[in-house]
Amino acid sequence: MEKKSSNTNLNKASKAKKDEFYTQLVDIEKELKHCKDQFRGKGVYCNCDDPFESNFFKYFATNFNALGLKKLIATSYKPSPIANTQLNLFGDITVLSTPKGRPKITANKFIINEVDDIDGDGAFDLRDIAEQLKANKNNEWAPLKGEGDFRSKESIELLKQADIVVTNPPFSLFREYVAQLMEHSKKFLILGNQNAIIYKEIFKFIKENKMWLGYDNGGTKWFQVPTDYNIPTESRIKTENGIKYFSMGSIVWFTNMDTTKRHEELTLYKKYSSEEYQKYDNYDAIEVPRFLDIPMDHDGVMGVPITFLDRYNPEQFEIVGSNRGIDQDSNKIYGRGSFLNGKETFKRLFIKNRMAKK
Repeated sequence: MEKKSSNTNLNKASKAKKDEFYTQLVDIEKELKHCKDQFRGKGVYCNCDDPFESNFFKYFATNFNALGLKKLIATSYKPSPIANTQLNLFGDITVLSTPKGRPKITANKFIINEVDDIDGDGAFDLRDIAEQLKANKNNEWAPLKGEGDFRSKESIELLKQADIVVTNPPFSLFREYVAQLMEHSKKFLILGNQNAIIYKEIFKFIKENKMWLGYDNGGTKWFQVPTDYNIPTESRIKTENGIKYFSMGSIVWFTNMDTTKRHEELTLYKKYSSEEYQKYDNYDAIEVPRFLDIPMDHDGVMGVPITFLDRYNPEQFEIVGSNRGIDQDSNKIYGRGSFLNGKETFKRLFIKNRMAKK
């Protein structure tokens, strides 16, 4: 029931175009710790991230040298409702309420090429970054001409300068967002709703092993939201130190960067028996309600929950379809729902075990 409630709220938010869910630094650190080496010498673009509030920008800016980044670019989609309240990049909120330097009523772009201990205090922190951006020496802080939409021409030109995109994109535009990354052949690490796995526009990339899940995909994540954001489920809203948060389950990391996790073999314990595993009414495949119950000796097609993707090893398994969307399967076999004794099951991926042990 908890997941259903979360998804309902997420869908309502998506339909209302309320995409202002701001990722906490702790969640970014939990995921990025697994793939730091893949950022060395690379240009990173955070293209849905107001530099004044984004924790993605904060993470990459403060770890610029430690990660060995070549460049960091951040752009926002016009000033966000929580701008200047999270990152505190240029001082406290009272100071920021008075326009200072460049205007903050526009979308901004920050381009960082180098960072140093500019204030000479022996440490490198956000104050050094702020000073270097204000001085515009080898780094750039400038307003964007437009509103900063990731689909705009100027945002796409910045995208072309980057190697890896890392952000929390608007959930309501997730399909378009991923399509753009694929079109420009970018590496990426982005947050999205678990249900996107079986969107026909997303599933084709998963099936072709062009996109998979990252590491930290379990449990509930808390996202900062604007103070006027409200939902009926009070248990999913909390306020700490004047900052409002909204909890969401089923939020996962999508990526096309390699992970050690996707090469780990899933240990299987069970053997197939026709008495235990039901066959679908409409497919030549068996139902496996938990991925831990995948039989080690069955080489036919199996329907498993979409949570299986978090344990998917392409050397061990092949994804052949899902039960959502007939137009996702060129052979028109899968995608027509999945039924057991006339009753439709939940969302399913159809897989085959490449290493079935007879």
